Amino acid sequence: MKNINLTDHFLIAMPNMVDPFFAKTLTYVCEHNEHGAVGLVINRPTELTLEKLFEQLGIPSADSLPEGRLVLFGGPVQIDSGFVLHQPVGEWKSTLAINQAIGLTSSVDILEAIANCQGPEQMLVALGYAGWAPGQIEQELAQNAWLTVPASSRIIFEMSFEERLPAAAQLLGVNFSNLSNEVGHA
Repeated sequence: MKNINLTDHFLIAMPNMVDPFFAKTLTYVCEHNEHGAVGLVINRPTELTLEKLFEQLGIPSADSLPEGRLVLFGGPVQIDSGFVLHQPVGEWKSTLAINQAIGLTSSVDILEAIANCQGPEQMLVALGYAGWAPGQIEQELAQNAWLTVPASSRIIFEMSFEERLPAAAQLLGVNFSNLSNEVGHA
């Protein structure tokens, strides 16, 4: 499985995933290269709202900010750092352009813009990220830990948290609830 690039793909956790950070998750791979991979879990909301996050960071927010929007658990690495997955890419201080439409930003300027209703059209805010060492994803794929499929921005930005995992599996023509822990042979 050498030379695969899963940037802009979903990782669908198989039912046999026992790691509590990744069991029943849908992870969006933001970057995958010879140095490893970085992604965000996009279907695990926390109890923290954007309003509370802005309050904790001392960022004043507009009264017209949508209430109750939840911050995601993006993964177990740097859980005290915020990451914004957004579209369009825009011009923020620290952005990784994942593709022509989607960016991942870790600088506070995007949070300040979001708090003032001047942020990107579509976005998810997460605390922490998922990281893999070189060759680790490939090894986990060989162990049947994940299914992969090219990502869909509609799933990322337009669906509810609970709809995302089954919708990603459906991109493969798979009903997630029918997946098994067992590896079979035809």
